[in-house]
Amino acid sequence: MAVAKPPYHADVVGSFLRPDSIKQARKARFEDKSISAEELKAIEDEAIIEVIRMQEDAGLKAVTDGEFRRAWWHFDFMGMLNGLDIIQREGGGIQFHGVHTKQDVPVISDKLSFPADHPMLEHYKFVAANSKVTPKISIPGPSAIHFRIADDDIAVSEYKHDAEAYFEAITATYKDAVNAFYAAGCRYLQMDDIFFAYLCDAKIRAERKARGEDPDWLIGRYAKMMHDAIVDRPDDMLIGMHMCRGNFKSTWVADGAYDPAADAIFNQTDVDIYFMEYDDERSGGLEPLRLLPKGTKRVLPGFITTKTPELEDLDDLKRKFEAASKYADLDQLGIAPQCGFASTEEGNDLTMDEQRRKLDLLVKTAEAIWGEV
Repeated sequence: MAVAKPPYHADVVGSFLRPDSIKQARKARFEDKSISAEELKAIEDEAIIEVIRMQEDAGLKAVTDGEFRRAWWHFDFMGMLNGLDIIQREGGGIQFHGVHTKQDVPVISDKLSFPADHPMLEHYKFVAANSKVTPKISIPGPSAIHFRIADDDIAVSEYKHDAEAYFEAITATYKDAVNAFYAAGCRYLQMDDIFFAYLCDAKIRAERKARGEDPDWLIGRYAKMMHDAIVDRPDDMLIGMHMCRGNFKSTWVADGAYDPAADAIFNQTDVDIYFMEYDDERSGGLEPLRLLPKGTKRVLPGFITTKTPELEDLDDLKRKFEAASKYADLDQLGIAPQCGFASTEEGNDLTMDEQRRKLDLLVKTAEAIWGEV
């Protein structure tokens, strides 16, 4: 049976709560050193097949590996690039509201490039070989490297003293990544480029200004990086982009409406599908959707939250889409959770059953509004 091609009216950001088998195996491998890499992979393979089936059984038309082979949504991918390392440092990590992540820090030790044997190419192939619907993989967007790495952690003099050389190196690395994923069979690639939303936060904008950076210029430059990295992709490859304001153990980092970044997001990136956090007041109003150009681009407002277990009301979701349709054509809209269920391996404060009910509601909402997933 032929599978409909994306974009879909119901989709997921990509990460799911880790089952106990994964948690125990990763502890055994990385902390206790009691199992081999091969043994870990076998356990991951089994759990990933199960999470693919869960997504398919819920009625979703695009599935991921749940990011089960990762600790972080972004650092694992970044640390597998040539010239970029993830180190442990006292005082490192990221501060969220009321909680702090583990002390991983990304650093640039050499010139950047995308390795031909990047492990996530095989991660994608495994999903493709074990799914009946559209396989996709989520990777961090190019802005993650620039935003997350401090100037003092850049060992390449050219990058440290020539901002354009740095941006171009990141862009070239991602262009090679896009080509490599396409060659691996990927036709639906998602990039989590959350820092567009971060740069809408007043406090973060002030921090960037204190570093001598114009946040509005930075939004435009991040958009150009994304655009230039994906613009030459083949016509049959779709690019999605997820934006949120932080997601770790059901907490967050930033707030602020999308207005400062909306034009760059919709009209300067060349992205096809937008996953936009919209589950509470931190995301602001729906007015920025008016800048979505008419055509085939699609926005998936995240009216369903992954941060809390309470199930949203279907009638309320319908009302939210009625409001959104005042700014963007309803046919160019869809529904997705506001973020992943586990942007890091720790996961959000939900149970497996509560996660599944969110997926069921996702599909039910799409069917109620558009008559299809």
